[in-house]
Amino acid sequence: MSTIAGDAGVSGKAIWIEGGTRSGKTDAIVAQFCQWLDERVVRSKHSERDAKILVLAGNDDSKRDLSDRLIAKTHGKYPISAKTPIGFIQEEVLLFYPLLIQKLRLPAYFPLRLRPETEQELATKLWQPALERLNWREIAPSEYRFVRRILDLLQLAAYSCTPLADLPAILIQGFGASENGEIYQCVESLASEWRDWCLDRGLLTYGIMTELYWRYLLPQPEYQRQLRDRYWVMLADDVDDYPAIGRQICEFLLDAGVWGAFSYNPDGMVRLGLSADPDYLLGLKARCQGAKADLDRQVIYLDSLPTNLLVDSHSSIDSIVSAVLNPGNVPSLPPSISTIETRTRGEMLKETAHAAIALITSGKVAPGEMAIIAPGLDAISRATITDIFSQQQIPLASLNAQLPLNSDPGVRALLTLLALTYPNLGQLTSRDEVADLLVTLSPLHPPQNAIAASIDPVRAGLLADYCYAPSLSQPRLLPYTNFPRWDRLGASATKAYDRILAWVERAQSQQPSPLNLLNDAIGYFFQQGSYLPSDAPKARVYQKLSALRELMETAQHYWQVSERTHSPAEYLASAHQITAQFILLLRQGTISANPYPTSPLQPQDRAVTLSNIFQYRASKRSHAYHFWLDVGSPLWAEGGAATLYGANLLLQDRMGKLWTELDTQASDERRLERILRDLLYRVNDRLYLCNSDLATNGQEQMGALLSLVHGVAIQLEPQRFPTAARSAKSAYAD
Repeated sequence: MSTIAGDAGVSGKAIWIEGGTRSGKTDAIVAQFCQWLDERVVRSKHSERDAKILVLAGNDDSKRDLSDRLIAKTHGKYPISAKTPIGFIQEEVLLFYPLLIQKLRLPAYFPLRLRPETEQELATKLWQPALERLNWREIAPSEYRFVRRILDLLQLAAYSCTPLADLPAILIQGFGASENGEIYQCVESLASEWRDWCLDRGLLTYGIMTELYWRYLLPQPEYQRQLRDRYWVMLADDVDDYPAIGRQICEFLLDAGVWGAFSYNPDGMVRLGLSADPDYLLGLKARCQGAKADLDRQVIYLDSLPTNLLVDSHSSIDSIVSAVLNPGNVPSLPPSISTIETRTRGEMLKETAHAAIALITSGKVAPGEMAIIAPGLDAISRATITDIFSQQQIPLASLNAQLPLNSDPGVRALLTLLALTYPNLGQLTSRDEVADLLVTLSPLHPPQNAIAASIDPVRAGLLADYCYAPSLSQPRLLPYTNFPRWDRLGASATKAYDRILAWVERAQSQQPSPLNLLNDAIGYFFQQGSYLPSDAPKARVYQKLSALRELMETAQHYWQVSERTHSPAEYLASAHQITAQFILLLRQGTISANPYPTSPLQPQDRAVTLSNIFQYRASKRSHAYHFWLDVGSPLWAEGGAATLYGANLLLQDRMGKLWTELDTQASDERRLERILRDLLYRVNDRLYLCNSDLATNGQEQMGALLSLVHGVAIQLEPQRFPTAARSAKSAYAD
C-alpha cells in the first residue's frame, strides 16, 4: 500500500520513493520510469539520440539487479550505464584524466589505480621518517592501523567534499583534543604528501580520484557540457548508501534537466560509518517536493510487505525493537521465533548447524531458503559450520567471505615456487612449505599412467626432511634417492616428485619473469593436475579458480606499480627484493580472493547462505528461515569494522562538532534499531535465536538481544532445540 504526496496521476521530472525494507522501491523506480517513457514517446517531446540512462545503486549487486530489470522492461532499446557512485567517479576521472593533466599540470602518465594493500605498503614506506618521529599511539594501537587511518581519513574527506586542509580542525574539535595536538596537525601534511607523491607517478586511489572529481573535474565547464549531453535519465536506487559527493552529482544532473528518480530506505543506511551520508542525501527529497499542482515533482511512500513470521508485522517489530532498546521490557514472542541455547559457543555453532541440516533433510526447507547470520564471523566459526555442512554434502555459500588468498593451498604452493626459483629468497622457504607444495602439486587428473601420481602428507614430510636443501642464496630440491629408504616412497610418489623436481630445476636455470613463472606453473600443474578435477563440486572449482585468478591479477598489478615507482635501473637491481615483498604481502593475509568479474558457477540461491550482518544486509536478500548467531553478543549493537576512524565527524550535519559518549550511544542504538527492522523484514517464516552463555573468551554474554531470548522463554510451550546428541527425528518434529 502506498500514499503519494502530490498528483498521483502523472509521473514527473523528479520522483522520490521512500519506504522500508522489501517495500518495492526498486520495482517502483522501474515502473515510474516506464510510465514516464510511455508518456514522452506518445507526446514525442524527447529524442534519445545517443544519450544514456544513468543507473546508480549502493553496491554492485543492486546495480546489476536494477540494470537487468530495466533492460527486461524496455527490451534493451535504450543504452544503460550502471554504476555505483564511487564507480561512476572512478570511470569519469580515468576518462577525463587528460583534462586533469592539463588543468593541474600533472606528469603525462597513463593513470594506474592502486589496490588498498599496495596503497598501505607504499604509504608506510613514504611516511617512515615521520612514523619514527610521531607519537602515533595517540590515535592508533599500531603503526599499521595509524597508516590505515590516515588513508581512510583522506578517502572520507574526499567523499564528503572536505578539503584536506580542514581535517586537523575537524579532528581536534570532534575528538575534543587540545588545539596544539601535533598528531592531528600532521594528518593533513601526511595525506597531502601521499596524494602529491601518487599524482607525480600517475597512481590513483579511491580517495585521490574522488578529490580530483569534486574539486577539479566537476567544476570544469568543458566537463559539465559533456556530462549534460551524455545522460537524459538518472535512476538512483538506495541513495541512503551514497556518500555526500553523490548528492552533488545528482543535483547537477537535475539542474541540467535530466529526469530523475530516487529511492531511500530509512531502515537501510548499511554503509553509514564507511562512506555514506544518508541524512545529507535525504536533502534530495526537497527537489521532489512541490505544490499539489506541480506535476514535475512527486514523493511516493511505500510500506514494507508483511511476513508470516509475525502476525502483525509492523506493530510486532515495533514491540521487539522497543524491548531490545529498553532492557527489562520482555516481549512475548510468537511460536515462529525459537531459541537454540547452549553453555559454550562451540556447542552453539554445532547445534545450530545440526538444527539447520535436520530441517533440510526432513524436507521442510530447501538449502536456498535458509540463512545463517552472525554479527561477526571469525575463521574458526566459519570453518566449523562449513565442515559440518560439507560432511552432510549440503551446499553452503559464504557471502563475500573474502578469505585470505594465502589460505588456498594452490596459492601457497605458487608462492613457494617463487621463493625456490629466484636467488636470495631462501629465508622465505621452509621445510613445512616445501611439504605443502609437494602435496598440492603432485596429483594428476586424468592419470597419465596406470598409477595416479600423488604424494600424501606423510611422504611429503619425509621428502622435505631429506630432499630439501635450505640455503639463503638458493635453496634446492634434491633427488628422492637422497632419502635412504626411498624404496618405501612407492612408484607413485617418486614419479610425482621427479615431475616437480624437473620443473623447479628448469625454472631455476631459465629464470623467467615472476609473472611468466606463475602463468607457466598454473598451466603445467593445475590445468593438467587434479587441483581442478572434473568431478569436483562446481562451487569448489569456482573457489579455486577465483583464488588463482586473483593471484594473477594481484601479481600483475604489483609489478605494474613496482615499475611505476622505480627507475629502470632501480627496478632491475631490486627485482628479487620486489619478489620477496610480494610473497610477504600475500603471506600476511591482507589480500582476499575477490577477482573481477565474479560469477559463481553454482547459483548461491541453491545453497544455505552464511554471512555476517553487514554483508547480508548489503546483499538485500531475504529467506524463509533465519538463524541469528551469538544473539547475546554485544557486537550486535557495535559498529566494529563497519565504522571507519573519524567517519562520524565528516558527516555534513556533524562537521566540526564535538563527538561525545552520548553521541556514540545514540548512534549505536539507531544502528541496532535499523538492523533489527531490516533483518526482521528479510525473514519470512521462521527465526531461530542462537545463543551461548559464554563467549569465546569465556566471559558471560550480556548483549542487548538477550531480552528476545527471554521473550521466547515465557511462551507457554517454548520450541527449543535439544542437544545434538538426541535424534534428529524427535528433535525437529512438529
